[in-house]
Amino acid sequence: MRVQWNTHKENLVPLRGRSSYGKNVASAILPGDLSHAKCDLFMRKGNDMNNANINIETIVRQVLESLSENGKNGAESKLTGSVNRAVPLTAKVAMLTALEKYEIKEFPIPSIGDNDILVKVEGCGICGTDAHEFKNDPFRLIPVVLGHEGTGEIVKMGKNVRKDSAGKSLNIGDKVVTSMIFKDNPEITMFDLNKQNVGGADVYGLLPDDEIHLNGWFADYILIREGSSVFNVSDLDLKSRILIEPCAVLIHAVERAKTTGILRFNSRVVVQGCGPIGLICIAILRTMGIENIVAVDGEQKRLDFAKQMGAGHSVNFKNHQGIEALTKAVFDGFGGHLADFAFQCTGSPAGHANIYKFIRSGGGLCELGFFINGGEATINPHFDICAKEITVVGSWVYTLKDYATTFDFLKRAKAIGLPIDQLITHEYSLEQINEAHVANIKMEGLKLAIII
Repeated sequence: MRVQWNTHKENLVPLRGRSSYGKNVASAILPGDLSHAKCDLFMRKGNDMNNANINIETIVRQVLESLSENGKNGAESKLTGSVNRAVPLTAKVAMLTALEKYEIKEFPIPSIGDNDILVKVEGCGICGTDAHEFKNDPFRLIPVVLGHEGTGEIVKMGKNVRKDSAGKSLNIGDKVVTSMIFKDNPEITMFDLNKQNVGGADVYGLLPDDEIHLNGWFADYILIREGSSVFNVSDLDLKSRILIEPCAVLIHAVERAKTTGILRFNSRVVVQGCGPIGLICIAILRTMGIENIVAVDGEQKRLDFAKQMGAGHSVNFKNHQGIEALTKAVFDGFGGHLADFAFQCTGSPAGHANIYKFIRSGGGLCELGFFINGGEATINPHFDICAKEITVVGSWVYTLKDYATTFDFLKRAKAIGLPIDQLITHEYSLEQINEAHVANIKMEGLKLAIII
């Protein structure tokens, strides 16, 4: 690409010339005040320069060399069809080194393979799974860099990287999220994943530590490797991007619920558990046009927000003693009816045992609250399932196709006025990650996020 420069003034100014991303070359490539980049490289005098065409690659190379000469430590960039942005030599990670103890560590940023992507992290939500790992390490991962609800900007990419997992082009500067890593079948695409979900794959933020270390989103850089799924989500704002992963969990759950044939437009739906997962569930149901929703939880602030997300009625189980009184409250919330369908979003075995009582004969249940072993639940199969012919489905995380649906859901939720961004109530720096996890365990706020 070539740029024509205006020579009618003493200092040359670009008239036209746009990068492959549609940005003005001067603002996209030349950093700040050109005096810091030896702007004499660009200053030419004399009429012999009128209407001259200057090769932009030569200009960029000179600028980068001058930056290096001026002490821009760690600046590393090359021309490979796209201009890789300057990155430091090292990256910081928040590594969980013991129970309830993160340490900020610094590691070299490795060389980028032909199929790899280096992402500058912008933010990552704190999940309940992170809280379990923080307190108990149920997956036996310590030492580990957690964080799987992350997003950031591509700053460097291998020469073979052209498109994301949905076929959308990828370029330096694009905002991305990751989904799954298919180590055993890297050729699989989102269109093959009608049934295969994350149970058969790995996820960044839940990987054992290795020699690279940049394996989770609780860091300032993450290395996305060959075989990973990645999506270009540059059309979504930061908060929406942070919410993609948990929203995909609920998109998958609702799709599982629809397989029963019971969840319909006019269904009465009870959602038990109004943490971020339950609240997102309510929002998804509302975007589908389902209006008759009863929310059940023990925290009044969460129940109040459930109504903002689309619930028509709420029940605080702390105000009702015993399962019969609680069932009556749900019954009254539906105007004298039990639920047609229920979503059980808590990790409480007692919550699972209770949910059957809220469902009518012939109704349905989607259980999605147990991503770790929460213990045994006591039910009576005769009364709770068989005699009422309850249809039960379980839901385990998501598929790649659910990710694609999630992007549309987030746009739709905003379009109809649901306060989806307000789910993120608290923001912390990477250095405050221990404080953030303690606050998350204490249920201070709804969704907490690390913002880099």
